[in-house]
Amino acid sequence: MLPSNESPEEQEQQKAAAQRYREASAARREIEAQLAAGVRYPDTPERIASRANRLLERGGIPPTAAVESVHAEALDMPETLERVIGLTKDLQPWSFLPRGARAAATVARISILRGGLERPHGTGFLVSPRLLLTNHHVLPDAATARRCFLEFNAQVTIDNAPDAAIRFTFDPDTFFTADRHLDYALVAVVPAADGGLAGEKFGWNRLSIQQGKLVQNEPVNVIGHPMGRLKEIALRDNALVQRLDDFLHYRTDTEPGNSGSPVFNDQWEVVALHHMGVPNTDAQGRVLRKDGQLWRSGIDSDDTVDYVSNEGARTSSILKHLAALPLDSGRRALLAEMGPESGLRQDAVAGPVETPVAPLTPLAPVVPVTPAVAPARTPGPTPREAATTPAPAGTRVGLRAPMNAFGGARHLVFLHGRSQQGKDPEVLRRGWTGGLNHGLTRAGLRTVDPEHVWFPYYGDRIVEAIGQHEALPASYADAPAMAALEAFAARSEHGTYEQLVIEAAVLAGMPPNGQEAAENIGSTIVGSLQGALGWLAAKTDVDALAIATVFRDVDAYLGDQAVRDAVLDRVAEEIPHEGELVLVTHSLGTVVGMDLVANRLPPGMKVTLLVTAGSPLGMNAVTSRLIPPGTDRPGAVREWVNAWCPTDAVAIGCPLEPVWGKLTEEHAVVNASDRAHSIEEYLAHPEVATAIDTFLARPAN
Repeated sequence: MLPSNESPEEQEQQKAAAQRYREASAARREIEAQLAAGVRYPDTPERIASRANRLLERGGIPPTAAVESVHAEALDMPETLERVIGLTKDLQPWSFLPRGARAAATVARISILRGGLERPHGTGFLVSPRLLLTNHHVLPDAATARRCFLEFNAQVTIDNAPDAAIRFTFDPDTFFTADRHLDYALVAVVPAADGGLAGEKFGWNRLSIQQGKLVQNEPVNVIGHPMGRLKEIALRDNALVQRLDDFLHYRTDTEPGNSGSPVFNDQWEVVALHHMGVPNTDAQGRVLRKDGQLWRSGIDSDDTVDYVSNEGARTSSILKHLAALPLDSGRRALLAEMGPESGLRQDAVAGPVETPVAPLTPLAPVVPVTPAVAPARTPGPTPREAATTPAPAGTRVGLRAPMNAFGGARHLVFLHGRSQQGKDPEVLRRGWTGGLNHGLTRAGLRTVDPEHVWFPYYGDRIVEAIGQHEALPASYADAPAMAALEAFAARSEHGTYEQLVIEAAVLAGMPPNGQEAAENIGSTIVGSLQGALGWLAAKTDVDALAIATVFRDVDAYLGDQAVRDAVLDRVAEEIPHEGELVLVTHSLGTVVGMDLVANRLPPGMKVTLLVTAGSPLGMNAVTSRLIPPGTDRPGAVREWVNAWCPTDAVAIGCPLEPVWGKLTEEHAVVNASDRAHSIEEYLAHPEVATAIDTFLARPAN
């Protein structure tokens, strides 16, 4: 809405949008400079590669046009990818129009009953057979939803005659959640009188959490009900200007009433939820007119406001927020109807909790619970405060737990992964326990005392054994990721580092036929080590240097027996030597843990439960170098639960069941994009925490 008639919440939202726009000005000027210099798509090479591949894989451009355009002249790989994307801007297949009409059918006008009158209130669109997405400032709570209704087909026909609108009402008692920051509301729609679902009649948009839907300066399209009018579409002179963490800024014509409209790419995939125009403001955040003067409320007309951009919440950010909500099984099933690309499958999300969610209030985001607040599982000493500074080098050792914790016959052991050198084991143990307690609390279970957990620590030992610090040597510390990649490969004695990276890329969907793939128009890589790393970075949205160093550490452990022995010796010294283990492992620790249970457990000891999270154990380059090699589960392991995130580059070989055979449980989970490999994220999922709790609670055999 415009400044003169917006609600207090909309005023706050508009101020926040204007602030984001100001804070992004430096990056935006850089983008504008690239455009002025002739760069067609000022985005990262990884995002451009991901976008081009999505277009080719999904038929987003006519194949013959792609071949003719690329072969018309000699182009290097970046130019080829940009040419592929550019084809979608220059021409569209005939299906563009009917697909647009199909997408438009999912869009509805929202009206509100106020003072006995029906007043246009906003726009919304179906994202499943029964759920509609709009803005938080349109439907801030369930009570508002009950006062509103929606109309599909509020539009003109092909002959420009008014169509017959079809009215539905909302059902917030069945499902309602909203978030103020992302400005979204998701609400159920009451079925029609004949029992038919709105999505069955009008279709619904399949939201995708995957990368590659849009690059900067690509066109966007908005369908909505501006000023409450019949449905309209903005197609001309529209483009993505800038991508922020949770929002997109784009250039397009919108008006009040468009709040809650879908923002589409040219393939009619939803890329954002439109929520408002961004006004130009001065340094104090005051709205400016088009003539540069301050806009005066009650004096200046609305059309004098200088709007500089439009803003919408990114689809992926909304989906990630939904994935973290604590929902019962019924509501989780409703989210799962949004489809597999949403990442909200029932086996790939936070999962149900035992405590019911109040039906009439919006669901709040999950807030991590401080472990000390919840009651501990068993009586024990009061946990001492975590150290605030790292322990001095040379004094860092693993942490033991009381032998009588969890009844004395069963012990909980956390086995960490890579890049933990120089860190305080006590702080690490509390971080892991905090993640687990978050998941236990969400599942309605009692929490764990950090001091009841064994925490063997080999972070410093592996660095000493490798003979180099985790930080890159000075010769290439500031070099691009590709330079580090080549240096790591050169230090791998038998070429096993290259094998790890390329296999991971192939598992992530990179064509495995190397040079032949380079001649294929559908390929964005040339089968090289650099191409493999670039593919992984684009597919997982993880920093390329981080991926390169992860596999360097795995290769160093597997490829050097002295390093392996040093790590296993340290871990074996710092775990219980009697009783049964619930062994929770992460990252490189899953590989160390597999070696441990196969070779270093004291006679008669059993692993009641092995938990692997963010594990590379699905890769042949790893399993072929275990001791013993292969994928036979060690006899000491009774039950095995694996958790993996599709955007975790280290877990790229998952799921593990196709490789290792039947596991007790295997969970695909959705972690925060910037913490896809985080153990705290993995343990915070209720299904993972519940498995650990179940086996800790069972009496030892």
